Amino acid sequence: MNKETLKQQVCKVIENHKDEIIAIGNDIFSHPELGYKEFRTADIVKRVFGDLGIQYRDKIGVTGVRADVKGRKSKLKVAVMGELDAVVCPDHPHADPQTGAAHSCGHNAQIAGMLGAAIGLVKSGVMSELDGDVSFMAVPAEEYVEIGYRQKLREEGKIQFLGGKQEWIALGELEDVDMLMMYHSASTEDGIKALVGGTSNGFVGKLVTYKGVEAHAGGAPHKGVNALNAAMVGMMAIHANRETFQDSDHIRVHPIITKGGDLVNIVPAEVVMETYVRGKSMDAIVDASAKVNRALKAGAMAVGAEVEITEIPGYLPRNNNALMGGLMKENLSTVLGDEAVTELNRHGAGSSDIGDIMHVIPAIHPYIGGVDGIAHSKHYEIVDEELAYVAGAKAMAMTVIDLLIDNAEKAEQVVENYKPIYNKDSYLEMWNNFFNAK
Repeated sequence: MNKETLKQQVCKVIENHKDEIIAIGNDIFSHPELGYKEFRTADIVKRVFGDLGIQYRDKIGVTGVRADVKGRKSKLKVAVMGELDAVVCPDHPHADPQTGAAHSCGHNAQIAGMLGAAIGLVKSGVMSELDGDVSFMAVPAEEYVEIGYRQKLREEGKIQFLGGKQEWIALGELEDVDMLMMYHSASTEDGIKALVGGTSNGFVGKLVTYKGVEAHAGGAPHKGVNALNAAMVGMMAIHANRETFQDSDHIRVHPIITKGGDLVNIVPAEVVMETYVRGKSMDAIVDASAKVNRALKAGAMAVGAEVEITEIPGYLPRNNNALMGGLMKENLSTVLGDEAVTELNRHGAGSSDIGDIMHVIPAIHPYIGGVDGIAHSKHYEIVDEELAYVAGAKAMAMTVIDLLIDNAEKAEQVVENYKPIYNKDSYLEMWNNFFNAK
C-alpha cells in the first residue's frame, strides 16, 4: 500500500476509536496526579497497551511506561511520547482536594493522543508496511513542582533528576531511539488550531539561604547580622546586572523570598530564597547564573552574613527539528485544514524538559488547541475533545508513517541532518560539572 492509503487506514481506525480515546483523556483529567506519583495514570497506559497486545515495561523513573512495536524492518526507531503528570493548581474545579493537583496544562491530552496513535498504528496493521520501529512512551514529572519531595527521592537514590525526561536520558531509555515526537495543548485564537515550531528558554534553579546572627531588633540590633538585609542587597545586586544581559539571550531572573525571618522583634538570622535563571542557550544561562551567584554572595559580604547557594537541575532550551516539524505541519493541515495550522515563529519564555531531549536526538513539540483559559490557572478547561485528544493522535500516527515508509527514507534524512549537542555521557557530564561548580 502507498503512503496515503496507509494514512487513511490509520486515521479511520483512530476515528472508530475516538470515543475510547476521549474517555481516556477525560478520565485522566478527572484524576490528576503529581510528578513521580502518577500510579493511577500509569495503570491506564498499561491497560491500553495490554488491550493492544503489546508488551511494555513499567516503573521507569518510578512511574514511567514504555512499549515498543516492530515494523517489517528495524532500520530506525521513532518515539511517540506523552506526559503523565499534572500541575499544582488547587483552585481548579477539578483539582485533587488533597494534593492540589490539576490538569490545567493539558498533559491528559498528551497521554490520550499518544495512546490514540498507538491504537491507530497497531490496530490498523500498518506497522507491517513500515521499515522501522515505534516506541510509545509515557513519562513522569514534567512539571517542576514539589522540589523538596523530589530532592528527597534523589537523596534516596530513586531518581537522579527532578524532570522525568531527564531521568529517562540518565537511565538510557533514549539510547535506542532515533527521534521523538509529542504535542502540547494550547489555548489558541483567531481560527488557529495548531502551531508548529518555535524555541523556548531553558533554566537552572537555585535555593539560597542567608545566615546572619539574631538579636533583639529594638534593644540591641547592633549585636545582630541581618540576613534579610543581605538578601535585599543580593537582589539589588542582581538588578544591577540586568543591563549586562543581552536581549538576544532572553535572560529572566525572578527570585522570591520564602522565609524572611522568624519574628518582627528579632533581627532576621535566616532568610531563604528561590530563583530561576532562564535563557535561550546554555551558554547564556551559565553566564547569567555566575553573575547571579556573584550578586548573591555580594549581599552576604556587604553585611557580614553567610550565604549558601544550592544549584538545582533545570531544563535545557527547546529547539524543534525543522524536517520533522514540516512533516507534522502537513499532517495537521490534512486533519484540521491549511488555514488552521501555522508556524510558531517566535521565542517563548517557558521551559520544558523536552528541551533536554532535543539536545540529544531530533524531536518536535507542536501545540494543538481544544482548550480554553490560561495554562496553570483555575480557568483552564477542555472545550473541544476531538481537537484536544484525537487530532494529535492522527497527526502523530501519520507523521510516523511519513518517517518510516519507503525504507525509512525521511527518518534517515532527519538523522543525517541532525547534529546532537550531547550524547548521554556528555549530557550527564555537563549537568554534573555545572552543579558541582562552586
